[in-house]
Amino acid sequence: MRKIEHIGIAVKDLEVSNLIFEKLFGAPSYKSEEVTSEGVKTSFFQNGPNKIELLEATNPESPIAKFIEKKGEGIHHIAFDVEDIEAEIRRLQSEGFIVLNEIPKKGADNKLVAFLHPKSTNGVLIELCQEIK
Repeated sequence: MRKIEHIGIAVKDLEVSNLIFEKLFGAPSYKSEEVTSEGVKTSFFQNGPNKIELLEATNPESPIAKFIEKKGEGIHHIAFDVEDIEAEIRRLQSEGFIVLNEIPKKGADNKLVAFLHPKSTNGVLIELCQEIK
């Protein structure tokens, strides 16, 4: 893992949250997109070298909807940039981590992604991200 790629925050209303984060950072979101396979709409904010991803559920069965129902709005995951996501998945499995999706899938912001189960990471959902070339 080379660096924190972004912090994901689950929100109920992306429009309202976008306004809050625009005021917070003094700049608008640089990218918004929908990831249909995950049932989310996202907005990305840049603050120096740091990125924040806001996630709003697009259907009641999405992981974000279930997260908000259970825990409310707030930090959903921490994402780490990796050079080779498949090698990193194998390494982490060999170390005993529970990988939620052994085959990386297309995520937001032109990334391949995979997640580690919070049960194996002290309650924190970890996302691995590799730039799609």
